[in-house]
Amino acid sequence: MSKTLRRWSGSPTSPTIFQKAPLSTMINTEVNGSFAGNSGATEARDNAAWLPPHLSFRHVNNLSVSIELLSIAHLIATHSTTLSTYTDCSPSTTCSRPHTITAKMPEITVKVKHMGKVYDVEVDTDSTGEELKMQLYSLTNVEPQNQKVLAKKMVKDDTSLSSLGLKSGATITLMGAPSADIIMDLPKERMKFSEDMTEAELAQQDGATPAGLQNTGNTCYANATLQTLRCIPELQEELLGYKPQIAQSGSSSSSLFSADQLAQHGIGGLGGGNDLTAALKDLYKQMGDTQQGFPPIMFLTTLRQKFPQFAERAKSGHGFAQQDAEEVWTQVVQTLHDSLKLPPGDGSGNFRSWVEKYMGGQYEVTTTCDDAPEEESTTAAETFHDLKCNINSEVNHLADGMRIALNEKLEKRSPTLDREATYTRTSRISRLPKHMPVHMIRFFWRRDTQKKAKILRKVTFQHEIDVTEFCTDELRKKLIPVRDRIREVRKEEEDVERSKKRQKRMKAEAEVEAVNEGKVRADEPMQKLKEKAEREKAKDGSSAGDAKKEKEDTEMGGTEEKHKTDDEIEKERAEKVLSLKKNVLEAVHEDMKKDSSANQTGLYELRALVTHQGSSADSGHYTAYVKKSATPGKPEDGKWWWFNDEKVQEVEAEKIETLAGGGETHSALILLYRAVELPKIEEANGFKA
Repeated sequence: MSKTLRRWSGSPTSPTIFQKAPLSTMINTEVNGSFAGNSGATEARDNAAWLPPHLSFRHVNNLSVSIELLSIAHLIATHSTTLSTYTDCSPSTTCSRPHTITAKMPEITVKVKHMGKVYDVEVDTDSTGEELKMQLYSLTNVEPQNQKVLAKKMVKDDTSLSSLGLKSGATITLMGAPSADIIMDLPKERMKFSEDMTEAELAQQDGATPAGLQNTGNTCYANATLQTLRCIPELQEELLGYKPQIAQSGSSSSSLFSADQLAQHGIGGLGGGNDLTAALKDLYKQMGDTQQGFPPIMFLTTLRQKFPQFAERAKSGHGFAQQDAEEVWTQVVQTLHDSLKLPPGDGSGNFRSWVEKYMGGQYEVTTTCDDAPEEESTTAAETFHDLKCNINSEVNHLADGMRIALNEKLEKRSPTLDREATYTRTSRISRLPKHMPVHMIRFFWRRDTQKKAKILRKVTFQHEIDVTEFCTDELRKKLIPVRDRIREVRKEEEDVERSKKRQKRMKAEAEVEAVNEGKVRADEPMQKLKEKAEREKAKDGSSAGDAKKEKEDTEMGGTEEKHKTDDEIEKERAEKVLSLKKNVLEAVHEDMKKDSSANQTGLYELRALVTHQGSSADSGHYTAYVKKSATPGKPEDGKWWWFNDEKVQEVEAEKIETLAGGGETHSALILLYRAVELPKIEEANGFKA
């Protein structure tokens, strides 16, 4: 943008002519004497006249002028300035007082009408339409790109306001709706840039890459297990309130610091001897404060102290041996079961521990004798912390292996036959936990190689499973109505989404057709031009005939079909979805409502899994996949985090489909499912469920 200023020409006390000069000529912090054609104080005054309003100068020794910029913002914003007066304090050429140049700004006050309101706005007629729109934006919250300003004619961004001939009191009309996305309130928290954040603050931001775990030597089995367990939010919350156990007497660490003091620095496990739960708590806390690969040294040390089998040395003599991820999973969960006790009377029902509440299921086990059908069957209740998927030559899918595991054959002595007999042990689930691990039984002991060999067969699994067929008849009757109504809600929501996409596509096609209607290409053959003209004529005649017929039908029938708007249709669909969600909540059995930590739908969604690459449990490599959680208020994007020791990367959902096995590549070993929750309802009247 070219900016100019007016310069004095002639006598300093009797200016007669004004001359434009570029802004760059004026901007100097010191103006020295000896300019072209002049010198001394007269020259200094002459050149001071290049300055815009709100600038002052002072004569110094008749040779220089020191210039003070009193308003740099005004200097930058002014396009041109018309000087009107020059006040000389004395005809003397030596002066110690400041000389001031004043200017008359061409500003007027106009009235702006917008949505029934009238605003008084001071307008600089030397500015442009773009600057006027910015003024109106600050008053009305209508973004400049959404504004239509009428002042005798349409005001565009490059329109000079001086060309409009505006006078004080003139009326300008503004059209445009305020943006709903603009937040007028001040932010509650001060904005903080990533450069100013600590490593812990960066790690806790939404969408931040989670921390990996360093491999300290054949420890990938523990790394994968720890990353999978970490995705259970209820476990993280329970660990925050866990108090480390007091170490036994003789512990050197406890004689120096208390367990609470060590916990404050993230090493509470030291004060608890072999307290694996305290070590897990410290590890998860430290992982939450970084995005780098973290060494789980304290946890591994405590694990090896508590369970010596994990301290086995490698056959090569260097470091520790590789271990089975299923074994460390089982030991960690059992440790949590023993340490995370629930106090009675806190609303936990009959649950004794956190594991029992959130990961504990119950079986109803019936045992019958195949060799003596007349022998009375026995029924017993058992608890479990995971389901099994047995794999043999006939298993192709997850449900096949689970079905085999829940219907076992065993040999034991029959009191009726007084000999060994074959029994069928049938297990049916009477309580489904919120978090359900499923172990793929891929490893078995081979006597010839003295190793845990791996079953390489491909076994597919789903992102969502229905386990109602494995439940007792009583539980199935409670779950199926809820499950079926959830599927109805999903179907309706999918229909609504498809309809929105179809309407959007049709609207776009209609707009394109409207633009192209009547247009013909210059290179189109004459015959096609004639055919197009005939189609247009036939179309017009058909439209007229349809309109006439519609009018006749209306007169005869006395009624006219009323078409619904898109907003009305969308509102009806939203009301239908809301009604279906209410039906789901109404279908929940009273017994199920009392146990909020159980699965109330019969459906599970996959949240994490441990994979193994290789041919045996004691070799190869373990990794973990964890589904990304959604930012509050937003849907999940369906992507996953792949934890390969300290390396963490984002992968698409399609990658999970490749982990079914079928070779020595990565295959699923532990699947962690989470119960599909009941729908949440929010209405204008505040009702929420």
